[in-house]
Amino acid sequence: MLVLTRGSYALPGTSIDFKTGTWRTSRPLHQHWAAPCHSACPAGEDPQAYIGKVQENHSREAWESIVHINPIPSITGRICPHPCEQACNRGSFDQPLAIHSIERFLGDEARQRGWEYPIDLGRGAGATVAVIGAGPAGLSAAYHLRRRGYQVTLLDALPEAGGLMRSAIPINRLPRDVLDADIARILALGIEFRGRTRLGVDVHLDELRSDYRALFLAPGTAKAKAWSVDGAVPTDHRTALELLQEWVAVGSLPAPQSVIVHGGGNTAVDLCRAMRRAGVKEVHLVTASGLPGPDTEPDDIINIVPRELEQAIEEGITLHPHRTIQRLLFRGSRVVGVEMVTLRKLPTKSGQTGRIAFEGTETLLHADMVIPAIGESVDPTGLGTLLGGREYLWPGNPFGRLEHAPGLFVGGDARGDRGTVSAAVGDGRLAAAAIDGYIRQGDDPEVMSRAVITFDRINISYFEPAQRVEEPTLSVAERTDTAEIDRPLSSAAITHEANRCFSCGSCLACDNCWTFCPDNAVVKTVALAKDGSHYVFDYEYCKGCGICAAECPCGYIVMEAEL
Repeated sequence: MLVLTRGSYALPGTSIDFKTGTWRTSRPLHQHWAAPCHSACPAGEDPQAYIGKVQENHSREAWESIVHINPIPSITGRICPHPCEQACNRGSFDQPLAIHSIERFLGDEARQRGWEYPIDLGRGAGATVAVIGAGPAGLSAAYHLRRRGYQVTLLDALPEAGGLMRSAIPINRLPRDVLDADIARILALGIEFRGRTRLGVDVHLDELRSDYRALFLAPGTAKAKAWSVDGAVPTDHRTALELLQEWVAVGSLPAPQSVIVHGGGNTAVDLCRAMRRAGVKEVHLVTASGLPGPDTEPDDIINIVPRELEQAIEEGITLHPHRTIQRLLFRGSRVVGVEMVTLRKLPTKSGQTGRIAFEGTETLLHADMVIPAIGESVDPTGLGTLLGGREYLWPGNPFGRLEHAPGLFVGGDARGDRGTVSAAVGDGRLAAAAIDGYIRQGDDPEVMSRAVITFDRINISYFEPAQRVEEPTLSVAERTDTAEIDRPLSSAAITHEANRCFSCGSCLACDNCWTFCPDNAVVKTVALAKDGSHYVFDYEYCKGCGICAAECPCGYIVMEAEL
């Protein structure tokens, strides 16, 4: 039973007798918008929701809000490019929230305090599901399936789970004790892990399909794409991922006087930084993408964690944005340089947007070694006809369901349109929901969506400028291959940062609507109302003046025309 509280009390025969709602031409409504950080998160997290819990000093509830979606916030808080921060409405006021720092803090707190994952083992009724690939997509799918009560077997070609997070991400970005602990906590939920089990060699698709109710395929992309420049290939040709994996595994790297890495993304930057620390005097990154700035379109910005890009520049990496290699220069069989040309992203004759080379912008650049970082494709081994001659498995739906292969779902880099750990985590979560629906009902789950609130709906009169808290980092001189470069924030700093949140599109329980209503038509409730707020509108007394909407700090109240 709700306890209702008006802003003030009136005796019989006074204004409560006059139902001013008959004057109204528009009425206030609560609209729970999607915050832009939520809409932008490829994993599906709702940062506004868990930051609200941090503001209330409920850290465990905040962490539980995250792991309802993403089981590895300690990891994604460190290595995700965090498009949520680029979308943050606070960025139009002063600076976006340091969401990655809050996420990382909560993940580390959970691990250090031994908080247990919230699971419900009753729903899946013990049905068996196999997950092929123990990278972020596979781990996420296995976790979400296990939370639903399924018996999950996780298979991987490598002896340890983690995928490229283990084999290719440098330790100074992702400490292995953090990775090991988070994976161990997931597997401890009762997930069977089988390492050294390669699809098509140690186990076959047909036998897996007969033994399990459903399969989730997350094999990653282990096959290097063919690369040449007008048919020419260096005699010492090695890909960036291959070199990075070798360096992570054994610590060895080539040491030319100068090197050019051709491509864009974290693999390219990680290799550039590792080679610079290994003693290479000149390290160049040639990328078709642009650098962050007012002159670069959002879809043309290099896909690198912004702070990683800044650190690379600090360490002496030379960037060549909006460039590509047009010609390799040889002396005999040895590469001695490249000819670069400037690119711009422009509309083409087909109506699509493409990168166009500008004649007359050619420049030469000396190099002893040229390394491509142009991505990889799916190894077809063991996948039979599923690839159909393509480089990736394209499911054609957000849940990863393969249309012509009942019970088979795909996610992660094998989808071909991912490229980040957070996106892979999101794939695993969505596929787990679809697998649950497939086994229990035969249908995909319903996709829920909300309109995204924009900055112009925030009443900034109720917020004061506040400096964004930045993580401390090791100085360039202190940086090594093993020491974590980005250091954690204190609990006090995290609280300060959380308090900068606008709570976009969600009720702050600030009492403004209740206080300012001239007709006492906003009624305050002790328990939460159905829409998640502590307020309801009494339309018999609301005359539609709109003061409540105007004074709502976070855009949660909107005015709708009366029909």
